[in-house]
Amino acid sequence: MKTELSGTEARRIALTAQGFNALQRDETVGAAGVRKMTRKLGLLQIDSVNVLVRAHYLPVFSRSGAYDRTLLDGEAEARPKRFFEYWGHEASLLPIDLQPLLRWRMARAREGKGVWRPLEAFAHDRRGEAEALLALIEKEGALAASDLGGPRASQGMWRWSAGKHALEWLFWAGLVSATHRRPSFERVYDIPERVLPRAILETPTPSPLDAQRELLARSAAALGVATAQDLRDYYRIPAAHAQVPIDQLVEEGTLVPVRVGGWRQTAYLHMDARAGRKLEGAALLSPFDPLIWHRPRTERLFGFRYRLEIYTPAHKREHGYYVLPFLMDGALVARVDLKADRKENALVVLRAHLEEGAPAETGERLMAELRLMADWLGLATLTIAPAAAIEGR
Repeated sequence: MKTELSGTEARRIALTAQGFNALQRDETVGAAGVRKMTRKLGLLQIDSVNVLVRAHYLPVFSRSGAYDRTLLDGEAEARPKRFFEYWGHEASLLPIDLQPLLRWRMARAREGKGVWRPLEAFAHDRRGEAEALLALIEKEGALAASDLGGPRASQGMWRWSAGKHALEWLFWAGLVSATHRRPSFERVYDIPERVLPRAILETPTPSPLDAQRELLARSAAALGVATAQDLRDYYRIPAAHAQVPIDQLVEEGTLVPVRVGGWRQTAYLHMDARAGRKLEGAALLSPFDPLIWHRPRTERLFGFRYRLEIYTPAHKREHGYYVLPFLMDGALVARVDLKADRKENALVVLRAHLEEGAPAETGERLMAELRLMADWLGLATLTIAPAAAIEGR
């Protein structure tokens, strides 16, 4: 295998690994296609922001085109479970066979490690509260935080009720599993024995080293070519735990160290990675799409600086609130701030920015993609705000 790659070759390899090689998005996508794409990516990141559409629905649309979103809901809720929710790359929907590979993370959480600071106490001096809640779930069945009664959570994203904190720690520790999410997007919890397939529950727990090596191998397959930091980021492997399994993957031939033009760090090429022959096609990308969620990698691959500005005060935002990069023929050539105005039944383009050097046809092709998205979301009209003038429309 090659030990030196140009930046262009690395980008083609990465796009091919992520399912963007010669996009074919004009065929009907069924449940099998949704399942295949989700497994190819290895996970779908979940996020609560719903200004456009829930983030986990978008990666399949970006790669496969319009599909019935209830198909993904069905895959997430199927029994026996094919996918499960846990902390992969942030909150994620993951193939069920990854559950044993993430038990080391659950074990760390039971010790109060690797969790949000407000949850640490439930591994120690408040353990009794969590165990009492677990006993309640074991006796009475699945529940959500809103079922607990008592004082409601205070205002503010991180000021949850004690019950919600305890549930989140139990979930992080693997002592409860998510059965599904309610229409309100609230997670419902039950004991793993009533959620996960028996075959998964009976699968032996691998050592942390073996589990992390397999997760890193899957990261490499999904990324094609990646630095150690890229590989770690995919499933959020701690830096201190990554180098030994990466070295083992190199020794066994799964990874090949390579130099990539313009990259300062050593990169690793997966043994099955290929540079696709064609990169034609266009797609709008979720801010949480695995192609771009690690921002340093996005800059290395595409020369595209991207930051999510949801938590930036409105008057300080450079590009908008919920901004989707536009991928066209293997390059990121524009970005659009989108909103689904459900009351007006419209997809609204609040702002749009074309990158320097974007091809002349960018505006026209962006409009086609926006119309496709509006149709997919069941929105009757496409509204372009004055601040979002798009050339060529």
